[in-house]
Amino acid sequence: MVSSKRQPTDPPSAGGQTFLVVGKVRRPHGVHGEVVAEFYDKFPECLNPKKTIYVGENHVKLIISIQRIHNEGLLLGFEGINTPEEVGCYRNQHIYIAASEGIELSESESYYRELLDLKVVDETGKTLGSITEIIETGANDVYVVTDSSGHELLLPVIPEVIQKIDLEKKIIKVRLIPGLV
Repeated sequence: MVSSKRQPTDPPSAGGQTFLVVGKVRRPHGVHGEVVAEFYDKFPECLNPKKTIYVGENHVKLIISIQRIHNEGLLLGFEGINTPEEVGCYRNQHIYIAASEGIELSESESYYRELLDLKVVDETGKTLGSITEIIETGANDVYVVTDSSGHELLLPVIPEVIQKIDLEKKIIKVRLIPGLV
């Protein structure tokens, strides 16, 4: 079962550091340089005040000054940014943390980056495709499985459907339940 909602790692930067995507800046909020942010993880300590994050493909280093829950996600403020114009340049960009600061997961948990591109097979061993996306729906995640012809299959991440995730073999075994998938 997937508990962590972290997205794939970004390639190492020029400094050789690897990053984990933990969220996305959506839009400026208010007049004090805060943003509405989408958060991909169950572990909010990744975005606590005084935490260093990196935003965008260039991994711009920012330090969180304010974090609070908002009905659209999280509101974040950053040290040295005080206006919506200053923070607006980060709109729709991913929020990263250093991979070395990632949270240790239990055996039954996986990072998104570990699941993307895994081969998905049914109970008979027939290949259905590979995971190309993971959608958060609120009740449970949904794996988007795309076959070689581009056809997509949506699989709810529930115990009745997801039978086994084998990260070593890079295979997910599923049971297709008529009417559910």
